[in-house]
Amino acid sequence: MTEEELKKKLTPEQYRIMREKGTETPFSGKYHDSHEQGMYKCVACGAELFSSDTKFDSGTGWPSFTEPANLQNIELHDDDSAGMHRIEVICKHCGSHLGHVFDDGPEDLGGKRYCINSACLMLDKKL
Repeated sequence: MTEEELKKKLTPEQYRIMREKGTETPFSGKYHDSHEQGMYKCVACGAELFSSDTKFDSGTGWPSFTEPANLQNIELHDDDSAGMHRIEVICKHCGSHLGHVFDDGPEDLGGKRYCINSACLMLDKKL
C-alpha cells in the first residue's frame, strides 16, 4: 500500500500512531481491557500479529502480549527516541509501528511484554 492509500484506509489517529510512530493515551484504547478470544491482526494490512491466548493484564494501559503469534509477521528495531532505549515492534508486511517490547513481562512466560497500541489492532474473533 502507498502512503496515500494508508491515509485513506486508516483513521487520523491510526495513521499518526502507525505511520508517524505515535502512541495512544494509556487506558484509552479499545483492547487494553478486552478479554475476548481471537487473533489480533494489523489494522493496516491484516497480518496476524498476536493471539488472545498470549494477552495479559500488565496494568500499563495498553494491550500486552507475551509473544507474537507469528515471528515472521513482526520486526524488532532499536529505538532511541524519547531519551531512552527501547525495542520497537513493526509489522513486517506493511512497515507500520505497533508499539514496543520490554523485558518486564511474566517471568514464567518468557519475561517479554509486547506493549501494543489498540489503534494498530483489529480482533478477528474466529480462531
